[in-house]
Amino acid sequence: MFQQTPAPGGTSNAEAMKSMGFDHLIHNFDPLGWIVFITLVVMSLASWYFIVANAIRNAMVRSRADKVIQGFWNTPSTQDAIRELEAQPKGEPFSKIALDAASAVAHHQQASAGGGRLAESLSRSEFIDRALRQAVARESLRLEGGMTLLATVGSSAPFIGLLGTVWGIYHALIKISASGNASMEAVAGPVGEALIMTAFGLFTAIPAVLAYNFFNRSNRMTYAQFDEFAHDLHDFFATGSRVEGVAPTQK
Repeated sequence: MFQQTPAPGGTSNAEAMKSMGFDHLIHNFDPLGWIVFITLVVMSLASWYFIVANAIRNAMVRSRADKVIQGFWNTPSTQDAIRELEAQPKGEPFSKIALDAASAVAHHQQASAGGGRLAESLSRSEFIDRALRQAVARESLRLEGGMTLLATVGSSAPFIGLLGTVWGIYHALIKISASGNASMEAVAGPVGEALIMTAFGLFTAIPAVLAYNFFNRSNRMTYAQFDEFAHDLHDFFATGSRVEGVAPTQK
């Protein structure tokens, strides 16, 4: 049977392609290459930490939101409702918003009974509204934890990887120029190493971008629930009854 003769240089080219792996890249890093590589590793680990942490936190907030809200309105007395809110986990935001409103009511009542200047300068409704705005802003800010880092990683990691690629190709060209050898065996390794840095930058950035967009949408839905709940709380503590069927005010 006829057998095809390997093309000249085929074996050396195959061996050259084997030098394009990640292991070969690690053993040929220069100082800048190590800085780029370590930066991407740290960025990747930090982004995955916040991805997991935010996913757990958002899942817990969304799963408890309806239970906390309905539990507050279905409790027969305000004192029982406050005790139930105080029993919620520390990181549960809806209970903290309601507790701040209740605390504002109690503080204003004490000031009014004592004839303090607080009761003269701010009405009950204004004082509750101020407390709710601050509580909503605080809990909204807590949901933003890690979002800035995810946005930074998603936007900068590809360029950091590209820096490693450009620097690697630059060094490859210097080596080729110094040796005068432009064969596949001489070119494949350095160029392959440089391209791996671009791929690493993309692998670092893509999860961060996807997570940022997902959490951004999830947070917007939670913010809307904050506003609606705060609107109902304001009506309840200011008038003594919940006003239903009215669109929440824009905070």
